[in-house]
Amino acid sequence: MKSSPHDDAIRWRRSSSYFSRWRPRGLYAAFAPAGTAKADETAQSLAIEEGKKLYSVGCASCHGTGGQGTSDGPSLVGVGSAAVDFQVGTGRMPAQQPGAQVPKKKNIYSQAEIDQLAAYVASLGAGPITPTEKQYDPAGADAARGGELFRTNCAQCHNFTGEGGALTHGKYAPSLEGVSPKHLYEAMQTGPQNMPSFPDTTMPEKEKKDIIAYVQAVNSEKADSPGGLSLGGLGPVSEGLFGWIFGLGTLIAVAIWVAAHTAKAKKS
Repeated sequence: MKSSPHDDAIRWRRSSSYFSRWRPRGLYAAFAPAGTAKADETAQSLAIEEGKKLYSVGCASCHGTGGQGTSDGPSLVGVGSAAVDFQVGTGRMPAQQPGAQVPKKKNIYSQAEIDQLAAYVASLGAGPITPTEKQYDPAGADAARGGELFRTNCAQCHNFTGEGGALTHGKYAPSLEGVSPKHLYEAMQTGPQNMPSFPDTTMPEKEKKDIIAYVQAVNSEKADSPGGLSLGGLGPVSEGLFGWIFGLGTLIAVAIWVAAHTAKAKKS
């Protein structure tokens, strides 16, 4: 059955309406991603360029002009943006002077500058990437499981409550009190200074979050000490010393008092 000219006109109007409705979306899908990617690439290039300037002023004297390292500082090729965010964000870098251990100190860079430095160092070679808040946020994590993981992997150096401890040749494991979840996560990612690294292949993201939850629980102001006086949370050495000095000292004092009163009683 042949269609009339009127029916053809209706069909054409419908198809034209359909095309006009979807044409803008089609154009956006075709061109917007490329434009967005180009904008992101430009922003990243600018960050790398600014980071290179900051690096030349604050880092190149020890780590070399291209991050290749010198006798005063290791190579930064392949350390990744997470290592830069941790070291610079905690004030350990730039270091005041070479030594067995670089201590934490006040940070001299803004977060924007740290991001630029991290972008430049990351451009030298692939490495651990700065984590997102979703990765290190301990909300909903299992602190009890984190305690088990911490005692297995971390307590040998940092003590079972994260109070830190002495190592060899002037090195030490720093206290974890007051360390932000982001920097705790990055430390596990990158293994700064004397610490081993725990990449996701060794310790998955969930386990890192569990450990962060545990560290925050035992180091918070609301943390309880079921054993009474915590003695700094330094473990058996401080507890044993307290026992010997105060416990044994009290016993000796009591023995002397008893002996003195016994002697007086016999004389009378």
